[in-house]
Amino acid sequence: MGVDRALVDAWLGRHIRPAQGSFPSPWDPFSGAFPTVDGSWIHTHANAPHHRAALLTALALPDAQTVEEVSAAIAHRGADELESAIVSAGGAAAALRTRAEWMRSAPGSAVAAEPLIARTDSGPARSGATWRPEPARPLAGLRVLDLTRVIAGPAATQVLAGLGADVLRIDPDTWDEPAVLPYVMAGKRSARLDAKTPAGRRALADLLASADVLVHGYRAGALDHLGLGEGERQRLRPGLVEVGVRAYGWSGPWAGRRGFDSLVQFSTGIADIGRRHADAAAPVSLPVQALDWTTGYLAAAAAVAGITRRQVSGRGSTWRLSLASTAHALTTLEGEGAASDSGADSAVGAGQRIETQDGALLLAPPPFRVGEATLRFDRVTTRLGGDPPAWL
Repeated sequence: MGVDRALVDAWLGRHIRPAQGSFPSPWDPFSGAFPTVDGSWIHTHANAPHHRAALLTALALPDAQTVEEVSAAIAHRGADELESAIVSAGGAAAALRTRAEWMRSAPGSAVAAEPLIARTDSGPARSGATWRPEPARPLAGLRVLDLTRVIAGPAATQVLAGLGADVLRIDPDTWDEPAVLPYVMAGKRSARLDAKTPAGRRALADLLASADVLVHGYRAGALDHLGLGEGERQRLRPGLVEVGVRAYGWSGPWAGRRGFDSLVQFSTGIADIGRRHADAAAPVSLPVQALDWTTGYLAAAAAVAGITRRQVSGRGSTWRLSLASTAHALTTLEGEGAASDSGADSAVGAGQRIETQDGALLLAPPPFRVGEATLRFDRVTTRLGGDPPAWL
C-alpha cells in the first residue's frame, strides 16, 4: 500500500481544475463570517436559494441586494439569537463558539459521546449480488445509489466510483450545484427523479431494491417522509450496506440541524482555535473544507468495510458518520505541527486530462494505491440529470 502526502492534500478539494481558466466560486456573496453586536461572529450559508431566502427572512431584508446591507443588519444582532432565528426560518448558520463552549453544550456533549464511525449490523443478504471484483477495480459490478449533496457524501461516492462501482446519483429537478459538481462527480452518472410523486417514489424504490450500497446525506426523517424508512429500505434490499452522513451527529438536540463544513468549524471551536493560533481578530477556519472531505473519505472506507463484512457474514450493515464527529476527532488529536502542502497545487498538472461537455478538466493523480487498485476515472459529470435513472 502506498499513500502520497502531497496528493492527499490535493484531494481535499484541490484535485481538479479546468484546463483553461478557473472554476466559478461556489460561494454566494451572502455566505461568510460577519461580526455581531455582542462582540462575537456568525457564519451564514446562503449557497442554496432556500437557505439564502431564510437568511434574508431572519434579517427582515427580503429584498437585500448587497453584502453591505446584510452585514449592517447582522451587526445589530447577537450571534446566538441570530443563529436561532436563521435556523427557525429554515436556514443554516453557526455562531462562533470556543472549543470549551461547544463541549459544555448539549449538542457538543452528544457528539463527543458518539463514535467516529458507528456500525449496526442488519439482516441477511439475498443472493444474486452483481459484484465482480478485479485486482485493479475491486468494486466492479457493485451498484451504489447516491442520495447525497455538498460535499462529504458526494466525496464518498466519488471514491467508490473510482474503485469501479456503478454510482448513480439521484436529484430532484429543483436542485442544482454547478460550481461544486466538478469536484465530486468523477466517474458517476446522474439522473433526476421527483421522489415526492408516486411514480418517482416507485422508481427510486426500484433502484434501491437492486442497489448494493446506499449513501445518503439526508436529515432525520427525510427518507421516512418519502416512504423509505429504515424498515422499508431493509425490506426492499435485504443485506443493504447503508452509509449515512449528517452535519451535527445522530443524537442530541442538533441531530436534525442543517449544517455544512464552514458552519461546523464555527460551532465546534475550530474557527476560534484558528483565530487564537493566528493571533487574529476574526475567526480563522481551515484553508480547505477538511471536515467534508475527511468525513467523505471515511464514509467511503465504511462502505468498503460493509461490503467486505457482507461477503464474510452474509449480513448487511448501517454506518453513521458526521462532520461534527470528525471535528471532535480532529480537535482531540495530538498534532505534529503543520506539514507543507507545497506539492498539492502542482499535483493537478501531473494528472489526467478528461474531456467534458463544459471543457477539458485536469484531475490530480490518485493519492493511494493498494496492490493494483487505485482511483481511476473516465468521465467527470458537470451537469445533473444527463443519464437515465437505471443501473448499467
